Order: sequence, then structure tokens, then C-alpha cells
Amino acid sequence: MNKLEEKTINSEEIFTGKVISLHVQEVELPNGNYSKREIIKHPGAVAILAVTDDNKILMVEQFRKALERTIVEIPAGKLEQGEDPAECARRELEEETGYECKSLERITSFYTSPGFADEIVHVFLARGLSKKENAAGLDEDEFVNLEEISLEEALRYVEQQKIYDAKTIYAVQYLQLQKALGSK
Repeated sequence: MNKLEEKTINSEEIFTGKVISLHVQEVELPNGNYSKREIIKHPGAVAILAVTDDNKILMVEQFRKALERTIVEIPAGKLEQGEDPAECARRELEEETGYECKSLERITSFYTSPGFADEIVHVFLARGLSKKENAAGLDEDEFVNLEEISLEEALRYVEQQKIYDAKTIYAVQYLQLQKALGSK
């Protein structure tokens, strides 16, 4: 055991939902003492930075119950069991925006809240967008407004806290950096 590792002594699943499960774990700390950890298990997700040929970013505005407000986000969705992240990204892009893409490039992956959750988000850049005829629709419990905004508008949205989530802020900053570097 490395000198920072916590050894799991016992793990109890105390809640299983549609998207997450909650586990309470008893752990042995590096100093030999014991503690409890509450861990959210999540199957992972994808997020899509979809940029049109005229450099507009596809965003969805939706109500987030946990925040009790609407925010503007890049399209995203939960991975299904065993699903390839790139395939999930293509599916979610179509479902949430009605668009398909010619190219899909993985930008990065990151953990959203490693202090209590194992959720990982895979971020993709989608280009060569076209509206798809007979596109798959939203999930029955999903309601969004589609927006196409410039990078400058997205930066204002961040400042105004209309864009207020980590994956979307990351995506906007990624585009800002690429612009500053003169690429993409």
C-alpha cells in the first residue's frame, strides 16, 4: 500500500438510482486509523463541443433541478453500460441538437468531483456538422432549447453565469486557447 492510499475495509451500497448509486465505505487510513467515505458511483458521461462551419458553438439551455435554474451547456449525456464514448457522443449530439458530425476528436477526459464521485466525463470536439433528417429525439424527461452562439457570446455567458458548469466552461476555454494559438 502506498503511503497515501486508503484501504477499503467494508463497502455498503445504500442507494441505487436510475443514474447513480451511493456507497458508504469504511477505510483504513495511511496512519492506521479508520474513517468512512461516502462515494457516488456513476457510469460516466460524454460532452460534445460542437462547432459549426461558421464557428458557432451548439449549446443547449435546460433546467437543472439540483440548481433550481436553467443554464446553458454543451450537449452531453450518460454512457450506457459498455458503450464506447465516441459512439455515445455521436448519439447525444443527435438526440440533443438534431445534428450529426463528419469528424469527432477526443479532447480530454476528467473526473468531475473526485472527492466523492467516480464520474468521468469524456469531452469531444465535433466538426463538419449537418442537420440530420429524422434525427433521434430527446429522452422523454428531457427538455432543451438549442442555441448557436459565438465564442465571444459564450465568454459573456460565463461571465453572466448563464454558462455555469465545469464541462462547458472547460470547452469554452479550450476554444479560446485554440483561437489564441491560431489553431482549430
